[in-house]
Amino acid sequence: MSIKSINPVNGQIIQTYQAHTSAEVSKIIDGTHQSWGKWKETPMSVRSYHLHIVAGILRSRKEELATLMALEMGKPLQGGRAEIEKCADVCEYYAKNAEQFLNDEPVDTEASKSYISYQPLGIVLAIMPWNFPFWQVFRFLAPALMAGNAALLKHASNVFGCAIEIENIIIEAGFPQNLFSTLLIPGNEVDQVIENPLIHAITLTGSTEVGKKVAAKAASLLKKSVLELGGSDAYLILEDADLELAAEACVTSRLINSGQSCIAAKRFIVLKSIEKEFTELFRQKMAAKVMGDPMDKNTDIGPQARPDLRDELHQQVLKSITLGAKCILGGEIPAGAHSFYPPTILTEVKKGMPAYEEELFGPVAAIISAANEVEAIQIANDNPFGLGAAVFTRNLSRGEEIASRHLAAGSCFVNALVRSDPRLPFGGIKESGYGRELGLYGIREFVNIKTVYIK
Repeated sequence: MSIKSINPVNGQIIQTYQAHTSAEVSKIIDGTHQSWGKWKETPMSVRSYHLHIVAGILRSRKEELATLMALEMGKPLQGGRAEIEKCADVCEYYAKNAEQFLNDEPVDTEASKSYISYQPLGIVLAIMPWNFPFWQVFRFLAPALMAGNAALLKHASNVFGCAIEIENIIIEAGFPQNLFSTLLIPGNEVDQVIENPLIHAITLTGSTEVGKKVAAKAASLLKKSVLELGGSDAYLILEDADLELAAEACVTSRLINSGQSCIAAKRFIVLKSIEKEFTELFRQKMAAKVMGDPMDKNTDIGPQARPDLRDELHQQVLKSITLGAKCILGGEIPAGAHSFYPPTILTEVKKGMPAYEEELFGPVAAIISAANEVEAIQIANDNPFGLGAAVFTRNLSRGEEIASRHLAAGSCFVNALVRSDPRLPFGGIKESGYGRELGLYGIREFVNIKTVYIK
């Protein structure tokens, strides 16, 4: 079968890919397993050397790769450049730190010698989304390879071009042939890959619905999985917040990647005493952002990745308005635009509305009023997701208390927008998934934490 990559700006076909057959997939997996048999014995210094080369290649091809993302999924060039730079950063981070993270750890027992050893598992299958087509891959791939694992990528079908380029970069950097390979298959064939006995672990970034299916399949085969799923991050704006700082951070977070980010701010919970002032400042900053061709250097917001995703988002907006929300900016599909959706703000958002209950995966902000801090925290946690959250206040000890003890999310920030960082563990709770990527904890997800005991 053939799979088409379509430009979300104009609907034109960019490329047509021939999907791998079942026999080809099996051959790829066999080749990856054979390559892993040698790679797991490769010294850390050699692994690090090749990963440093990857970082250099990424930076040297930054403009080309950013352009590819703009074509395939509509990311504005400035966002694409930043994404490639971040991929290079994560490669360098693990190239420098992986050996320390995975060194044997002695433990005092009655044995003459006992310690914890971290050993690779084998092939890690990654099922990745289109919204950050390079970053989502490298944040799992860099630690997986440094830990001595092999990897297979099943990327979203609209960014197969990005997937192929990642494989090319790994080969160009001198990694063994077949150690990392891309599977060009549709989503409905993933189960067959998971069932292959040579697949030892699965990592998925995507929707909660798909995550549950993959988790169930992996669990039925007793295979380790890590899931980074949807999010509906709440940002609390308290009465003593620096409103200029808060509004700028909130707009930046809400519109990152044209609003198509799991860790973007989506619900803005504002104390009633400052609601009017914050909302107007927020509206002005949202309205100033430029929507247009992602190839244009002045563009802040590109198209949504596909027309059906844009239409689904619009229906969430319309239903929320029908249930009583007020639209004070945007909320209308531009005439003649293939996949574009404008920056949109909904106010008077209440429980029961899609803007309150669901993830809005696009440039739509939901403003929710709270009488006080206690109610604001309750509203923030009154959601099935738990990926990230932030609180804005001039009282840093107050902000830290709320972030560390009261907000139910995997990452909580004070006076800053939520973002991933190679140095810090990243992941969610509740329907935002389980397990962690990045940092020390990320590289230890896909290893055998082995006890060695010598009497």
